[in-house]
Amino acid sequence: MLASQKTKITELFKNALAAVGAPENTKIVLERPKQQSHGDIACTVALQCAKAMKQPPRVIAEKLVEELRKETADSEMFSAIEIAGPGFINLKLAPSLKQDVVREILKEGPAYGCSDAHTGESILLEYVSANPTGPLHLGHARQGALGDVLSRMLKSQGWAVTREFYYNDAGNQIHNLAISVQARCYELQNKPFEFPEDGYKGAYVLDIAQDFLAKKPIHTFDGNVVESSGNPDDLENIRAYAVAYLREEQHKDLTALGVAFDNYYLESSLYSDGRVAKAVQAIRNAGKTYEKDGALWFKSTDYGDDKDRVMRKADGSYTYFVPDVAYHLAKFERGFNRALNIQGSDHHGTVARVRAGIQAASGDFGFNIPKTFPEYMLHKMLQVVKDGQPVKMSKRSGTYVTLSDLVNWVGKDAARLFMVNRRADAEFVFDVDLALSQSDENPVYYLQYAHARICSVFAQAQEKGIEVPSVEEMASEDLSSLTAPTELRLMSKLSDFPTALANGTEDLSPLALVTYLKELAADFHSFYNAERVLVDDEKLRNARLALLVATRQVLRNGLEILGVSAPERLSRADQPADSIKLHGKKFRRRIWNLVLRIPRRRSHRCRLLRSCSVVHH
Repeated sequence: MLASQKTKITELFKNALAAVGAPENTKIVLERPKQQSHGDIACTVALQCAKAMKQPPRVIAEKLVEELRKETADSEMFSAIEIAGPGFINLKLAPSLKQDVVREILKEGPAYGCSDAHTGESILLEYVSANPTGPLHLGHARQGALGDVLSRMLKSQGWAVTREFYYNDAGNQIHNLAISVQARCYELQNKPFEFPEDGYKGAYVLDIAQDFLAKKPIHTFDGNVVESSGNPDDLENIRAYAVAYLREEQHKDLTALGVAFDNYYLESSLYSDGRVAKAVQAIRNAGKTYEKDGALWFKSTDYGDDKDRVMRKADGSYTYFVPDVAYHLAKFERGFNRALNIQGSDHHGTVARVRAGIQAASGDFGFNIPKTFPEYMLHKMLQVVKDGQPVKMSKRSGTYVTLSDLVNWVGKDAARLFMVNRRADAEFVFDVDLALSQSDENPVYYLQYAHARICSVFAQAQEKGIEVPSVEEMASEDLSSLTAPTELRLMSKLSDFPTALANGTEDLSPLALVTYLKELAADFHSFYNAERVLVDDEKLRNARLALLVATRQVLRNGLEILGVSAPERLSRADQPADSIKLHGKKFRRRIWNLVLRIPRRRSHRCRLLRSCSVVHH
């Protein structure tokens, strides 16, 4: 139902509740029944009032239904108002109300489904945040897809979203990268070298070394140029060159996935700006530290952690969670009182200690930070299967399948949609063969084919010389002929889009959006297979064309949020359902080919063929 319809129906229930003497604060919740046979709207308000009114819920429901019928006696809002079970009130909307959604979609276009409910609110999304020490892996790909889709969903509901990439460009892993490249430089020059025990062994390290020795400059995506001295003894230059090289490579891979960021935050800046030292001092000032074995410890158990944590090791270096605390204090200081981190499930141990550190330091900063800051979305890893076999590593990385590998195999659309077609906390197998298949089992193809199928109808209309009204004209068309069961079901599903998008955003669930779009595509295919669009009756034809335009618009709106393309033409490996809508010899030939496969006597086949001849369009 549309928002305006929901408001009207809620008001009707308020009046009915007042008439039967229900408590004034009774909450009215209107939901879509799980079973279509139960109608379009279900309300449990009678069950809620039973205790306060000291009456059986069904008796209350009967009274409410009587009042609702009185209030709507002179209107055509409902085709049925029924009571089910112990006191559920089920409403069936009149066809005219369902038809209204088509006009609303045609008028709002790309804005349909969007809301300004959270205008003025801001959120910072941090995802990917890979160490610049190697190519991005599948975990980064999943984070990229989840983060980008969530950012689009949040923006659709009015949120001001900042997408941030946190670069871990400080610490021992960067030193290991530098000396790994240095060792490969020596190797290329046939000089004695000892490859570091914890060094990076992927083929990409050799690529960096070759380009460094060739003095090939790096033109970064942010407009900088990093030069190479070509001197393998210049470890500091190698470090800067290698980090820039991999940052640029990661940027290209993310761009290929359709993932972009508004801001890049460097871990090294937390040290150079004194934020790490300030955060440590704030925790010390709070009395939450102690010295032991030459190390500085944090009393994280005071905040519910399972054990105290080392902040500064005996060698003077800080542990990983300390700059994380400083970074999140900086997030809050920048005005983000809501922040979401999308990370792998291997980060579950950091959640408690980072939040504990933030709480301990916040007092010294003068911040009142919620205990749940930041929020976390922890995702499980995935396995890639190609040609029926697990793919365990990339030739380039030497150890794992890369984001680049996946995009090259299946393309941006499939890579993105498959990554969000599961709960973040669920493991799944990414089947490359399925992602490339032209079948209904492939969710990408299923959605894109629905969109292309609609476009094909308008192409057919043009070929036949049928005059198609403009979108503006369609919004004023008489839609009263849209009363077939598949039409009513499709219009009901279209009206659910704003709610599905809003609820999916509230739950931080891209899967909810994918699920809705698959259901919409299914309802469209059911309609298309049941009803002809390009009929001779101009009124009915234009009404159905308007319904198709509305459906196409919602599919486009949803696919846009997913970052998936909406092609107007799409080939199909198996014969499309449209081909069933054939006449004469072509139709009979198709049916005959199918019948010949049936191992029956010729007489039986002929009878079957004759019976099929009456169903074609």
